[in-house]
Amino acid sequence: MEGKLYIVPTPIGNLEDITLRALRILKEVDLILAEDTRNTSNLLRHYGIEKPLHSHHQFNEHRTVENLIERLQAGSVVALVSDAGTPGISDPGYLLIRACIRAGIPAECLPGPTAFVPALVNSGIPSDHFVFEGFLPHKKGRQTRLKELATEERTLVFYESPFRLVKTLTQFAEFFGSGRYACVSRELTKIYEENARGTLEELILHFSNKTVKGEIVIVVEGAGK
Repeated sequence: MEGKLYIVPTPIGNLEDITLRALRILKEVDLILAEDTRNTSNLLRHYGIEKPLHSHHQFNEHRTVENLIERLQAGSVVALVSDAGTPGISDPGYLLIRACIRAGIPAECLPGPTAFVPALVNSGIPSDHFVFEGFLPHKKGRQTRLKELATEERTLVFYESPFRLVKTLTQFAEFFGSGRYACVSRELTKIYEENARGTLEELILHFSNKTVKGEIVIVVEGAGK
């Protein structure tokens, strides 16, 4: 019997944003690999799914990949999920997917939620050509990367923590210019969803005067727009 890995996107907030196929796969697999088993347990409980859960996150994925490949080669069918969105997009998953491909184990990614897509589309900034940067380096290489992106003409898409939002917007203003237009999306699909649009200067002022919570996507127009 041949094993298989399914990469299963999960809701980024609203639990209704999961496909019927994703629910079926989660019910059928032998094992679910979760970034945080507590978060995934809440999702499974909501839909009445009972399956074995194993932790698979950035701190242990290097150690667990070999064992998981052995299980898959022995015939296990496994689903990989992250806390929210699509595994492998600024979340664990790449190492296991690559290992499966190299070992000849089928790996299939289901379509589904990814935070940057609704943020980009809803920003009102051109979405026909864009660069997804994810999380910028915290320290080493950060300023170098910002200098490189300052002349990028395509729309820029970033992920950021609420704790670093104002600092990051301030750095964007420094390297890109305070008049560059942008959109900050947070709490997407949730009750308190916010899409704040304006120049970087305006956004810095807006978020400096409030407590910021939730996962954040920053969309910035390209240079020369």
